[in-house]
Amino acid sequence: MSEVKISAEPRTEFGKGGARRTRRAGKVPAVLYGHGEKPKHIALPAREFAAAIRHGGANQLFAIEISDGTQALALPKAIQRDPIKDTLEHIDLLLVRRGEKVTVDVPVHLTGEPARDTLVVHEQNTLSVTADATRLPEGFEVSIEGLEVGAQVTAADVRLPQGVELAGDPEQLLALISQAPTAEQMAAEEPTEEAEEEAGAEGPGAEAAEAQGENEGAPAQAAAQA
Repeated sequence: MSEVKISAEPRTEFGKGGARRTRRAGKVPAVLYGHGEKPKHIALPAREFAAAIRHGGANQLFAIEISDGTQALALPKAIQRDPIKDTLEHIDLLLVRRGEKVTVDVPVHLTGEPARDTLVVHEQNTLSVTADATRLPEGFEVSIEGLEVGAQVTAADVRLPQGVELAGDPEQLLALISQAPTAEQMAAEEPTEEAEEEAGAEGPGAEAAEAQGENEGAPAQAAAQA
């Protein structure tokens, strides 16, 4: 994966107010840290950063040129987004060096189609690997073409390029092939109108009414015993 050059400015305003002003200016607050260095607070151009991530993925390597004359090579460590607007809120960047080995999670994509009447169950969509920070893979492809019921795809089944090592358990399950439910099974699992009506009649309201009836009957029973 090639690195993306991006400009940045030192950030001197902190807190919610400073972060809002940074975003209104079309930038996103970020912090650079790692290698025992003091964290550096910077502001990145939001559109350029977002475009680079869309193209290169979450492990895109950035060559950052800061306006104070310093430079840094960094990987995104955490990206915070607004859950409603889906805009960038804050970015944590990990400092790396050329030739340095880092461990990252890389997306795994399944290709092909399994045997007929089967269902693909995804257990894990990423694979943890260790590689040179400047040569991180964008993703891995694993073929499931023609796989039958009971077949499994594990981490060991992923072909890794030279220089990339598996960081996790080789037996980690990524996907499995199961039997697809028949039309009869799916129909049997769907609740009937009668069952839905009964469930509604026996809901919390019915339980409350039953409890109230028991409470009302208690004094009368006590009086009869007296």
